[in-house]
Amino acid sequence: MSEFIHVSDRLTDIMPRKPINVTEAELAVLEVLWSAPASTIRQITDSIYEEGTTSEYATTQKLLDRLLAKKCVAKSKRSHAHTFSPKVSREDLISTGLETLADKLCSGSLTPLLIHLTEKTKLSHEDRAALQKLIDES
Repeated sequence: MSEFIHVSDRLTDIMPRKPINVTEAELAVLEVLWSAPASTIRQITDSIYEEGTTSEYATTQKLLDRLLAKKCVAKSKRSHAHTFSPKVSREDLISTGLETLADKLCSGSLTPLLIHLTEKTKLSHEDRAALQKLIDES
């Protein structure tokens, strides 16, 4: 009788994901795009900055250039102005961030992080129920 090794169909299950490192300013851009995909630079700038000055527009352009290089956003020229959409979800950003933190601080285990978060945070009834469901299903 031979032994078989189960190989997952999902590439992310067999290969570690590359951490997605974004700055707070880049995260602000992603927040806009998660709520309003296919936004122009002007729309993003106006959402982030109160005045939307020329220098703030240039800053937004630079942030989008960095996010493009990190493959976190996509750029499209379907209309007169370029539009940008997120290529990374909030969930993926959270997941890779927590995995990176767990690798650095806890030898890859998420358990100490989860214990700390649940002890230090007041969880709602819904949050507790969701966590219990995850525990029961694993």
